[in-house]
Amino acid sequence: MTKKERAAEVTALLKEAYPDAVCALHYTKDYELLFATRLSAQCTDVRVNIVTKELFSRFPTLEDYASAPIEEIEEAIKTCGLYHTKARDLKAAAVMLLSDFGGKVPDNMADLLKLPGIGRKTANLILGDIYGQPAVVTDTHCIRLSNRLGFVKDEKDPVKVETALRKILDPAESSDFCHRLVLHGREVCTARAPKCAACCLAVCCPSFPIGK
Repeated sequence: MTKKERAAEVTALLKEAYPDAVCALHYTKDYELLFATRLSAQCTDVRVNIVTKELFSRFPTLEDYASAPIEEIEEAIKTCGLYHTKARDLKAAAVMLLSDFGGKVPDNMADLLKLPGIGRKTANLILGDIYGQPAVVTDTHCIRLSNRLGFVKDEKDPVKVETALRKILDPAESSDFCHRLVLHGREVCTARAPKCAACCLAVCCPSFPIGK
């Protein structure tokens, strides 16, 4: 079985196991997903959703972030960790979105990467979830499972994993595929104790014996 064939089978099996491929972060506006993803660095999605519920209510517009004292934003996101840096990035991104992009989150990788604190992982999430473009979000779950599934070998570099997956995934399925990997990585293919005996991917996973 080639990597591309395995990727197609994995895609089909994950789609059956997790029909609702949705982002775990809560948002209603395009920039709210951008900000929530920035806050998720070294923080759980559960914690981010708790924080953003109050944050998005306290700062309902980009103008509110842009004009707010940095200390107010820091206080609102303090429990997310790294709050000094994250608050600085949120405020600066709001200013740039207003000044350079008419208050709208860009729909292309080059412009997204210009925003403070935004890397390829966040940019891909925006392109996939907001704009419906082919996207590969290489978070820790995606990287771990891509190695276990044999799509890459001993590779931890997110960009290299993204490049490898783009070569074998159906572009139309790639964004949802990554969401499903997150769900599977949390529930079954965990970092320390993968539940291989209960895994829907066991039939095509080269690392299946890892859990025996």
